[in-house]
Amino acid sequence: MWLKQVHGCDLAEVGSAAAGCTADAALARAPGQVCSVMTADCLPLLLCDQDGRTAAAVHAGWRGLVAGVVERAVQGLGVEPDHVLAWLGPAIGPDAFEVGPEVRQTFVCADPGAESAFRPRGETQWLADLFALARQRLARAGVTRVYGGGHCTYSDSRRFFSFRRDGVTGRMASLIWLDPSG
Repeated sequence: MWLKQVHGCDLAEVGSAAAGCTADAALARAPGQVCSVMTADCLPLLLCDQDGRTAAAVHAGWRGLVAGVVERAVQGLGVEPDHVLAWLGPAIGPDAFEVGPEVRQTFVCADPGAESAFRPRGETQWLADLFALARQRLARAGVTRVYGGGHCTYSDSRRFFSFRRDGVTGRMASLIWLDPSG
């Protein structure tokens, strides 16, 4: 399923009438179904239950993170959070993701613990750690088995596209599916 991603928190089920809809997370419940998200600095987050019966792909930019796209996707899996496995794909890293004070304030107002994911840069700007923010959101949702994270799209031009670095650029697809062979 290819989504029209808008930096929100809507979730679409693969195989539903909403295929190709506007959403930032896709959910699969049947064997053979594939979830995908496209990114170039935003965080791709892949989720599945430990038994391989449900899976989700999440486009988690800062707007989606603060709006609750992670929590919505975890809830959409329909399993206990301690049965969920999460993988954080490549995204703009904490040494490159410069944001204004309004972004930091939005996160801190929603969760005071988010303050630890920001470092000052100069007098008015902040460096934000998308990986840390996603891990905090996953932890708040009860997900403790989190893997990946740390590959910076901005600093690794040989392997990754980066909108912030290049302006006009390509996108990377992150996919997860339910194996039809069981």
